[in-house]
Amino acid sequence: MSLQVKFGLSYVAIIIAVLVLMNTYPLTASEDLVFRSKESTLKNSVSVMTTALMGKEILTEENVAAALMVTEETGISRVLVTDESGRILYDSRETDSALGRYAFYTEIVQALHGDDVFFAAYEDGAFHSRCASPVIYRSQTIGAVYAYEYDTEQATLLHNLQSTLLHFSEAILAFVIALSFILSRILTRRFGLLAEAIRQMREGDYGRRASVGGHDEIAEIAGEFNSLADRLQTTEEVRRRFVADASHELKTPLAGIRLLSDSILQTEDMDSTTVREFVGDIEQESERLTRITEDLLRLTRLDSGKNDAAEPVSITPVIERVAHTLRLVAEERSVDLSYEIKREATVRAAEDDLHQIIYNLTENGIKYNYSGGYVRICLAGDDETVVLTVEDNGIGIPEEDLPRIFDRFYRVDKMRSRAYGGTGLGLSIVSDTVRRRGGTVTAAAREGGGSVFTVRLPRAEGGGEK
Repeated sequence: MSLQVKFGLSYVAIIIAVLVLMNTYPLTASEDLVFRSKESTLKNSVSVMTTALMGKEILTEENVAAALMVTEETGISRVLVTDESGRILYDSRETDSALGRYAFYTEIVQALHGDDVFFAAYEDGAFHSRCASPVIYRSQTIGAVYAYEYDTEQATLLHNLQSTLLHFSEAILAFVIALSFILSRILTRRFGLLAEAIRQMREGDYGRRASVGGHDEIAEIAGEFNSLADRLQTTEEVRRRFVADASHELKTPLAGIRLLSDSILQTEDMDSTTVREFVGDIEQESERLTRITEDLLRLTRLDSGKNDAAEPVSITPVIERVAHTLRLVAEERSVDLSYEIKREATVRAAEDDLHQIIYNLTENGIKYNYSGGYVRICLAGDDETVVLTVEDNGIGIPEEDLPRIFDRFYRVDKMRSRAYGGTGLGLSIVSDTVRRRGGTVTAAAREGGGSVFTVRLPRAEGGGEK
């Protein structure tokens, strides 16, 4: 069963329940009101007649007729008066009179036992009301008065009310059915648009958006879906670009290796010096391929959220180890490498993460520098934040490239980066690693030339100065 049919049936079921209540309660209340009115008026009339007959020691046809002659019988269809044995002494109905017969009506029998009786019913389009009371003389029941009323006037009013309510209910029901169909169609149409957009996205159309208007919960769901679609589209574009860039980066060293190996295999009588030169080039391309593969694996691990367990790590020993490792590289390029610890700091991270961050930033500062330049590592901060800066006076980063410097495979100068053996992934690894440890990293141009990279990480509790 479709959602539209379910909504429509729900609306119709609710309105039918309301209409049933509307068609029963007013009628029941009206009947009850008429019954109470009949009971009051009929009992009053019977009371007047019994009062007129009181004081008589014996009831006879003559004295009963004389006593009731002065009473009003307005609205009463039939009046019977019996003696103590139930024999009818008076019958107000002129035709087919029961005078002289015995009455066996239940109401009369109960009245002769000393009870006041009233009964009313709505049957066959008329109100039937019966009332009976005993006639008492000196604490003895000497007879009974019975009154019967047949009222079609108020029954007609009740019937007209019932017909009016029925016609009104039919009109409301027809209107509600039409309205529920329209509303459910509008509502389910919006769900349909959302479902169609989801199906299109599932098939790979990440540019699909749900055009659902309004300001209700459905519109809010559509808005959340569109936001999710934006993120998925962005992620898909990044993924495709990453795959394309990774394929290109892997293809370049592989092509070099293939070209060099083919040259060795196809060239006869190649001298040993040339062979060693080609093999050395193959080794360099293999190392480059290894670096790209390792960086890709590290990024894949970061993307999967599989971080090493965080623990309190002192940053100073990591800085010292990185400086010791890269000292020889810096000397080969005539770059002065130094570090300054302004304030000892401990952060919650994996030691390998910190090593990767400091190593990549420092290595970049050395690679993209001039002979006679410098790279300075500085550790500072306050009671809450650790600030690590890596500053160099090298070739620097153009202002227009700073916003994209942490993008994967992005290079300011592709040819020069490849010449230095870069993969275009180092700064991206730094950015992702810092972010996953709750910190931030920024790059800025240094006044006078060069670059300044600033890493901010939350200080571990109890990780202040030693």
